Amino acid sequence: MTENIKVSIVSLGCAKNRVDAEMMLYKLREAGFVLKDDPADGDAVIINTCGFIESAKQESIEEILELAKLKEEGKIKALIVSGCLAERYKEDIKKEMPEVDAVIGLGANGDIVEAVKKALAKEDFMSFPDKELMPLDDKRIGSTLPHYAYLKVADGCDNKCTYCAIPMIRGRFRSRTMESILAEAKELAERGVKELNVIAQDTTRYGEDIYGKLMLPELLKELCKIEGIEWIRVLYCYPDRITDELIDTIANEDKILKYIDLPLQHCNQRVLKAMNRRGSKESLKALINKIRERIPSVVLRTTLITGFPTETDEEFDELAEFAKEMKFERLGCFPYSTEEDTPAAELEQVDKDIRGYRADAIMRSQELVMEDYCQSRIGSTVKVLVEGFDRYAECFFGRSYADAPEVDPNVFFTSEDKVTIGEFVNVEISDYLECDLIGEVVK
Repeated sequence: MTENIKVSIVSLGCAKNRVDAEMMLYKLREAGFVLKDDPADGDAVIINTCGFIESAKQESIEEILELAKLKEEGKIKALIVSGCLAERYKEDIKKEMPEVDAVIGLGANGDIVEAVKKALAKEDFMSFPDKELMPLDDKRIGSTLPHYAYLKVADGCDNKCTYCAIPMIRGRFRSRTMESILAEAKELAERGVKELNVIAQDTTRYGEDIYGKLMLPELLKELCKIEGIEWIRVLYCYPDRITDELIDTIANEDKILKYIDLPLQHCNQRVLKAMNRRGSKESLKALINKIRERIPSVVLRTTLITGFPTETDEEFDELAEFAKEMKFERLGCFPYSTEEDTPAAELEQVDKDIRGYRADAIMRSQELVMEDYCQSRIGSTVKVLVEGFDRYAECFFGRSYADAPEVDPNVFFTSEDKVTIGEFVNVEISDYLECDLIGEVVK
């Protein structure tokens, strides 16, 4: 019996992991469990972990230990660990943290109901089937604000970047069928979703494995036909697969936001080759200039890695100068994380303090770029999707086309008329604070 048994999920890490958690939530609700937002209100709590880099692993471990305290205090009865950390370290989690009652790998996400039942019955449960058995097409319960959703079009990765553990954790690249994706997108639109954020480990590779060619442009065009969807945002685009067709599709389709998430990681040709990535500073600059020329007002988000094994001072300086020159509207820079069983872990490592110092230096430089960008927006009117009301600032806030959910800044604004969450409003920008724009609704 599952009636009146309360279950909560804490999902960590990326939006792709969140989608996995939403699928598990649906299975739990269908099985009769009562879903709770607050872990302290649950009889059983699932921690859907991240295991991508050291800081993410540490966050996952700390969350497990915090929830273990609730279990010790008798506030919850069972603790289940799922997600990338569980897939990567399997039985070690139970050995190191005996407070955990069940551990399941990605391929066992579909067995979450059984895992919860066993954990509540005080039966140790561990299941690690083939990771590629992880469901990609299941129904799910939205955990974001109701007006936006993530649409995962594929899972896994074949790029084999030498610093990255994702291929060994999540398996080979696997696309969903276009029919499946479009059916889900229509269902989301019927539910009131206005913004779709298209995601995968490598979104630009979509369709290559099942259709024999890159199909993202065609998929995006079909998504644009869905009534009710007003914004479509493309995240996690691999630079080598930014084709002219994709650029033209983003430029010409009104519903597709002029925003591209383009993780570059570095610009030095030798470092990129050591990362098992192609390109050079010259080729990347040419790509960026082409995108900006053909998509006016495009916002580019990128991520960079400092302190990759063997990176010299001169190569870092080249990266820092590249970031300063390219003036990315959105940028995150992270010190290299040494991941066991990856080829880069076998190379000569850069001192951790140097890695951090280099990342901080680029982010300090980026603050000036962001200030210039925010100043350039003053006097403009932007379309904003309302997300809430800030009681402390006594104003509303939301996101423009330039702001991906959960990672980018907000637009704060006042309004003489009533506005509601999920509504679009036009905001005239008059100021900014740090990276957030400030303005007022105009008719």
